[in-house]
Amino acid sequence: MKRRANNEGTICKRSRTVNGKTYTYWEAKVTVGYDPITGKAIRKSFSADTQREVKEKMQDASVQVSKKEYFDPSKMTVSEWADLWIEKYCGDIKYRTKKTYRAQLETHIKPALGEVKLSDLTTEKIQLFYNELEKTGKTVRRRDKEKKVTVESKEPLSPKSIKNVHCVLSKCLNDAIRLKYMNYNPATSTTKPRVGRYEFTPLADDKVKAFLEALDKEKYRSLYLVYLFTGMRESEAIGLTWDCINFKASTIKLYQQLQKRPIKDGGYTFAPLKNDETRYLTVPRFLMDVFTDRKTEQETEKKEAGELWQGYQDDKERKTALIFTNEFGLPINPKVVYKHYKRMAAEFDMSESRVHDLRHTFATISLQNGDDYKTLQSNLGHASAAFTLDIYGHTTDRMKEESASRMQSYFTDTLTQKKKTENEDEKTASE
Repeated sequence: MKRRANNEGTICKRSRTVNGKTYTYWEAKVTVGYDPITGKAIRKSFSADTQREVKEKMQDASVQVSKKEYFDPSKMTVSEWADLWIEKYCGDIKYRTKKTYRAQLETHIKPALGEVKLSDLTTEKIQLFYNELEKTGKTVRRRDKEKKVTVESKEPLSPKSIKNVHCVLSKCLNDAIRLKYMNYNPATSTTKPRVGRYEFTPLADDKVKAFLEALDKEKYRSLYLVYLFTGMRESEAIGLTWDCINFKASTIKLYQQLQKRPIKDGGYTFAPLKNDETRYLTVPRFLMDVFTDRKTEQETEKKEAGELWQGYQDDKERKTALIFTNEFGLPINPKVVYKHYKRMAAEFDMSESRVHDLRHTFATISLQNGDDYKTLQSNLGHASAAFTLDIYGHTTDRMKEESASRMQSYFTDTLTQKKKTENEDEKTASE
């Protein structure tokens, strides 16, 4: 059966008896859209005393529908719309971003607001939701060693996490507005907790020295050196293939990252970089020696593994094969690298340090050695220099000391030059 177009309607005469008295009126119905869940037509009814009046109402609604200006509050709940939105309207976002969206919806948004109809969602309800997240938004599980049971407790959710929840909810509601399920976004006027400056813990100079010394007998030595002296993200480094390395020019081409996904989602999968832009890094020559050693090491692993080797099989395959693999030629598990790093970091009193802090250490070292923010932005793959400045705009103690030393030298040199000039003037005057 052919669907009735959105701008078509029907008019008919109706009668209704109330308390023994019969009333006659005209009723019009027009299709204003289709239910996104069931696919059934959504019909809007209008009534009036005369056929002319009801026809004018129907025509006005039809014009609004044609211009896509008609709005009728949706009866969908937040939960129903959230499910529809994540499945049908988030197809253009990256895998990990979509995974994060889904986690925010399932963990925070749907449990608190899921039963509320979109038409009933207000700024006040969302504000109360955010306020509750500030108090008890985080579930913490700890092991009670004495009772040998796992105990759950509720703790405040961090301001940054609440901001992330708000971003997902706001984006979800903005798309509902675009599709005419809502006429405004009630999350826009809420007050969110203030997010402080992003804190990180780069390795100090003495820790960098200890770290480098500890790498001599380290299984993942070459990978950690790449993290520390290129500033690559973890997924970018483990996704490096041999065609990325230009040994003559001492450059690295970054155009993909390797993500570890559940088997049902494809397992280890190459994905575009975070900002979708290929970047080229010019790196110190000693890193080319590191890659040369890694190539020899990988070939040794291949021979020792024999038939168990699952990596490249010949020189042609090797050109696009992964640089960092395990002893059987398979991709390195990021969690294994992380745990290995944590054990090693604890040995030189850096238990709080993470693998990602090696990226921050690279940035700090770069600034200490005179790199400008535009160069650092390019190396790190940030969207803008302003973003880089926002993260690394603070200065280290060493940089402050060097700045003070330069100012002292300037003052001393200026004062010395002033006295020298005064002495020469006095000598000239006496002559």
